Amino acid sequence: MTFQEKLAQFAELAVKVGVNIQKGQTLLINTTTDTIEFTRLVVKEAYAAGAGRVTVNFSDGEIDRAFFDNAPEDEFAKYPRWISEQRDELIERKGALLWIDAADPDLLSGVSVSKLSAQQKAAGKALANYRNAVMNDKVAWAIIAVPSKQWAAKVFPNVEADKQVEALWEAIFKTVRIGEGNAVENWQGHLENLDTRAAILNAKRFAKLHYTAPGTDLTIELPDKHIWQTGASKTPENTSFVANMPTEEVYTMPSKYGVNGTVSNTKPLVFQGNIIDDFKLTFENGKIVKAEAGVGNDLLQELIKADEGSKYLGEVALVPHESPISASNILYYNTLFDENASNHLAIGEAYPTCYEGGSALSPEQLEEHGINTSITHEDFMIGSANMNIDGVLADGTVEPIFRNGSWAF
Repeated sequence: MTFQEKLAQFAELAVKVGVNIQKGQTLLINTTTDTIEFTRLVVKEAYAAGAGRVTVNFSDGEIDRAFFDNAPEDEFAKYPRWISEQRDELIERKGALLWIDAADPDLLSGVSVSKLSAQQKAAGKALANYRNAVMNDKVAWAIIAVPSKQWAAKVFPNVEADKQVEALWEAIFKTVRIGEGNAVENWQGHLENLDTRAAILNAKRFAKLHYTAPGTDLTIELPDKHIWQTGASKTPENTSFVANMPTEEVYTMPSKYGVNGTVSNTKPLVFQGNIIDDFKLTFENGKIVKAEAGVGNDLLQELIKADEGSKYLGEVALVPHESPISASNILYYNTLFDENASNHLAIGEAYPTCYEGGSALSPEQLEEHGINTSITHEDFMIGSANMNIDGVLADGTVEPIFRNGSWAF
């Protein structure tokens, strides 16, 4: 298969499996100037699949950095209303959203934590309706990624400079199952396998999970009506979509006040263009009571202070250590990939869809049921070949879920 054939399959995959565009449906693409050639393929593929109108928002890394370096201080506490209004209109029209990421992991390195925090809070408030739509699967949405020169150099520093982008392209193709046969058909089989895992976990009805690994001894209670899900979701109109490509996870929500113990990360977290690494979190009754990081500690402290919900967990995700991304031994410095190489948790908001009837609950009702709400949702990786996870049933029976980083069933 030639490089151009792989690109064409990737564009088709994003449109037909990722957002699964419907006849006459509006599509909004958010991406960067690094992706323009590939984005053109996606736009053409979307129209060929029957999209009504495709709109593309391009950002640029240097321009984004210039904002943080040069804008007046009071601008960081503001967020453009036209951005939220564009997304609100798309939600009203039942459109689809696609992100094509090519971000430089170090883009905002050195920017003051106060600026980053102020902008995060402003965006969180302005995009509340959008966040609610995404977290509740009210619209089809998907995130994919393609290489930029800066990102490729970060991932492959020992490869010749003129071959780094090519190397990252090939690595990405493998993670999204492009290169052998029909990618759309490959994904159908992959999602069926994940659904089988989720069905087993849903049948078990575990009351809690117990994680043990070097630097980790953590117990997570699960709500009575929790639901294990996979990367395949459905809108209220019963349109299927895959939010993350790649995806290797089976996930659910924790009980907000039922997390106790300590957990250590095993891969760096890229947050707001900066790296947070070598960190440990301590929980008491769900709340983070201690957080320490060897790299990016100030930013970690701001992350967990973004709002009250940022001090609690919102997601529990299981990924075997031998997943294709993990087996590649590539550190992507991009959560979309690295979270699918490792068991992970998320600080902040829970997906209401992981609770029976959760999408119909108000914020107050979510709190009553122990479901966390927040302006944040940041995944961080904790899995390794040394991690064991036990499931504890309501009667106290303990059953293995993971042994040495892999499924025990």
